[in-house]
Amino acid sequence: MDLGIKGRIALISGADSGMGKETARLLLEAGVRVALTDKPDGTLDEAVQELSALGECIGVTGDVTKADDVERLWAEVRDRMGDPDIYVNAAGVTGATGDFLDVDDAGWLETLDINLMGAVRMCRQAIPAMRRSGWGRIVLFASEDAVQPYVDELAYCASKAGILSLAKGLSKAYGCDNVLVNTVSPAFIATPMTDAMMKKRAEERGETFEEAIKSFLKEERPGMTLDRRGKPEEVAAAVAFLCSERASFINGAGIRVDSGSVATIAG
Repeated sequence: MDLGIKGRIALISGADSGMGKETARLLLEAGVRVALTDKPDGTLDEAVQELSALGECIGVTGDVTKADDVERLWAEVRDRMGDPDIYVNAAGVTGATGDFLDVDDAGWLETLDINLMGAVRMCRQAIPAMRRSGWGRIVLFASEDAVQPYVDELAYCASKAGILSLAKGLSKAYGCDNVLVNTVSPAFIATPMTDAMMKKRAEERGETFEEAIKSFLKEERPGMTLDRRGKPEEVAAAVAFLCSERASFINGAGIRVDSGSVATIAG
């Protein structure tokens, strides 16, 4: 399918691995010029080296929790490529977990700062140029947790519910400028984040890694009818579609990529 975005410029945060990197891969295959950003202590250089064979791809390090860093990385992308037409917010962390009464303010604030305020800071940079050009696509990563909260991940759940509200509000504010804002909500995808979760679970329960995945699916995610973790590329396909001309009448919407995990039709 021709996505109709050849020659567009995209910036993807949280792009050194997992769903962000796979989104970059699909956009490059569609002829998009892509800038990746992530923290400097990750594998951004390796991701850029891998993906550059597919098209123009650059990497710019930055921390979405620091306003100065956000301004700097956007300035560098503009200088090297031009104003991005597409922004994908894939940066995020599980954050503080555990019993609600045991999670302190610092845990809550760090989780919200990365997952929600990081998106706010990045969108603040993305939107003005998109409005001027009369074309823009923003896709924010939410989660099944946003509408189906889990009691041991409440900071994460609240941050992702905030993403849904942020996206809906931005879609109303800037849809008239043809800046379309939507979300994707994955569930239990095979990424470094869920790898770490499963390694910890395996150690705590005396299970193998694969046994930990199976027991987690059975006990914690029984609604996932395909009975497996999702693949990053399965989420990236939905993101790439929302970034495209094929999604030109989709605004303020959310696509679940969750194997049926969410139990309700609402939300």
